[in-house]
Amino acid sequence: MYTVVILVIILIFALSAYATGIELGSPSAVYHRLVEAAPTHPVEGNAEGSYLTMRSKEGYYNKAIAAHPVAALPGYIIGGLSWFAIPWLCATTMGFSALPLKSSPSFPTYPNQMDAADVPAGLVLPYAAVGLLGKSGAVCTLIMIFMAVTSAASAQLIAVSSIFTYDIYNTNINPPASDNRLIAMSHSSVIAYGIIMAGFSVGLHDAGITMGWLYLWMGGIISAAVLPAALTLLWSRQNWIAAAFSPILGLCCALIAWTVTCSKEFDGVLNVETLGSNNPMLAGNVVALLSPVIFIPTLTFCFGADRYNWASMTAIKQSDDGAASSGTAEDTENGDQTAPNFTLTVPEEDRAKLNKASKIAKVMTASMTVAFLVLWPMPMYGSSYVFSEAFFTGWVTVGIIWLFASACAVGLFPLWEGRRSMLRVARGMLGKGSNVPVIEEQVEKEIEGPIISLANVSLQSKLYNRHMY
Repeated sequence: MYTVVILVIILIFALSAYATGIELGSPSAVYHRLVEAAPTHPVEGNAEGSYLTMRSKEGYYNKAIAAHPVAALPGYIIGGLSWFAIPWLCATTMGFSALPLKSSPSFPTYPNQMDAADVPAGLVLPYAAVGLLGKSGAVCTLIMIFMAVTSAASAQLIAVSSIFTYDIYNTNINPPASDNRLIAMSHSSVIAYGIIMAGFSVGLHDAGITMGWLYLWMGGIISAAVLPAALTLLWSRQNWIAAAFSPILGLCCALIAWTVTCSKEFDGVLNVETLGSNNPMLAGNVVALLSPVIFIPTLTFCFGADRYNWASMTAIKQSDDGAASSGTAEDTENGDQTAPNFTLTVPEEDRAKLNKASKIAKVMTASMTVAFLVLWPMPMYGSSYVFSEAFFTGWVTVGIIWLFASACAVGLFPLWEGRRSMLRVARGMLGKGSNVPVIEEQVEKEIEGPIISLANVSLQSKLYNRHMY
């Protein structure tokens, strides 16, 4: 629901800029205004100083899902393709709209130019929104940012809560913990992490760290985990030492490369501005990504290669289903309303389906990587191509079509996938439900879709156990 709101607002911005708006109103109008802006305010490092090129020195530079194993694949593919339209069209629309609107009385800073610090601070979007739609644009921006931040924060809270509760507390500290105890720890971890996250964010702001700076720095901090995480699934011989320590060693190397490069380039001056420049950030990001290439084989073969056969992964069970569904008929007859004679188990996945999904995932990963990182951007970068009016119109048109497709994938497809669950819940709310538990075949059918989460299956079991159906 949050993402649907975001997509709708981006569509409002795009259609206002390229179709219905008074200030601009068509791809042609935007194009000609951008062409006129290039000679007076050329972009350093861009081909011909143009805004309409991918040959750009500055521009050529990553929620846990609990899902049915086979269904996770289409969920990731659909989600990834749907997400791509958001930064692509939003950046194209708002960035390109802000440039020509700077000379319009509707622009917030008119008659002055935007302050240079406003760009990395992320104020281009709200300025352009106000220029396009006035106060309505400001309201839309506020709603969109609220939805994006709360949606991302909720995903982080859920992930941290799950990891702390089940992987740390329940596994290593208190294995026999009751359901109520686990719920209490989950709630406590959400509160603690929320306070920590808020305090850290305020600290970054007070230190002068902008969104653009943080975005570039993030690669240097997390990229060292990419190869170890991938090889955890793809290479059976990587041992636990390599998987655990390669990201840490890679992070240390990345921080060294980042700061040393900055020191060499700026004569020992290390501050927010110099550390956020292109070359130091590039050095940190590249070293973080590639240093595990050395650490993984070194640690694996020095401490002994593993021979993992994946068998232990099939033994993973949901901690929150066992205790809730272990009751007996005698308990129910004696009035224990929380432990009926009902056990809900998720069927073991058919190995042939998983093998097929694995092949599809590998082909899709390779194809999309080549398409989005090689075939599309590199020829345009290497050729220094400057968009023609027809090309720019086609670019905008494809972006809007893609965004409409994303809205359907995010807004309509989940409703269709969850129609049975919603119908059953609605009947229960209207008092027309049955006391018969959800049978295994129903659950298996309903979790085949890519959007349905195993958390919903667990919830169905618990709701039945509390006689809410």
